[in-house]
Amino acid sequence: MQGIVIMNARPNGEKFYRQSRRIAEALNGNGVETKVLRNGEFPAAIGKNGEMLLGVRADFAVYLDKDKYLGRMLEKGGMRLFNRAAAVEACDDKLLTCLSLDGFPVPESIPAPLCYTPDALPDEKFLGTVAERLGFPLVVKSSFGSFGNGVRLVHGMAELVETDREFLFRPHFYQRFVAESAGRDIRIVVIGGKAVAAMERRAKGGEFRSNAELGAECRGICPDRDYGRLAEEAAAALGLDYCGVDLLEGREGPVLCEVNSNAFFEGIEAATGTDIAALYARHIVRAVRGEN
Repeated sequence: MQGIVIMNARPNGEKFYRQSRRIAEALNGNGVETKVLRNGEFPAAIGKNGEMLLGVRADFAVYLDKDKYLGRMLEKGGMRLFNRAAAVEACDDKLLTCLSLDGFPVPESIPAPLCYTPDALPDEKFLGTVAERLGFPLVVKSSFGSFGNGVRLVHGMAELVETDREFLFRPHFYQRFVAESAGRDIRIVVIGGKAVAAMERRAKGGEFRSNAELGAECRGICPDRDYGRLAEEAAAALGLDYCGVDLLEGREGPVLCEVNSNAFFEGIEAATGTDIAALYARHIVRAVRGEN
């Protein structure tokens, strides 16, 4: 069996390389000849008859990129991806994630109308409707982004207008603030449909975002069954082999905040002592062999 781990063409930091190497090493330890490649390091083209012309061969790819085009080309060329292209695409776009989770407890969300006019200004009438429905403070989120980037907590109308002016030309949306979980969430890693590790993240210094990259404290936990079950069901609904599910602690139970198809696992490994790379590699091998 042969596999590849595909990274983004321009990784933003050493941790991207470490995650890719850990997965490749775990797969090699399971008898799978695996190498790490960046997007663009092998030819990939659509032929004149629509056929896929791919300069790489493998039984599967661990797809750590978010490039929806290459992912779909690899699948059309017959390669099994972990995670599948459609699942990666649904998780990369935070609002599309919410749209894909019909029936799940998520914060109430309102999409911002897309704007293509260079001299456009925020629509204060529309923003007033948003504020009336969601109340202040409310969260403004860029549809695309990681590590807490593009996420703002807005406390009043003037701040909302100014934030919308900044976000106007990129997809974004507005979300009800879950005050009960301010600065705190639970990250659960799900592999092969099973919750395998969980940690609580607590922000420091008044920060409302609980991302580890922003300095949050992380500790391993055994979450209530409702939390684990919700994470597993969300992963299944999105068709994910592997993911990190972020849950808020709402007044009436867990609230699904985000699902990350390419979640970094160094932090949760350190917090829980769980070898995530080994568990993921074993799942991949079983799935390729048809044993799952």
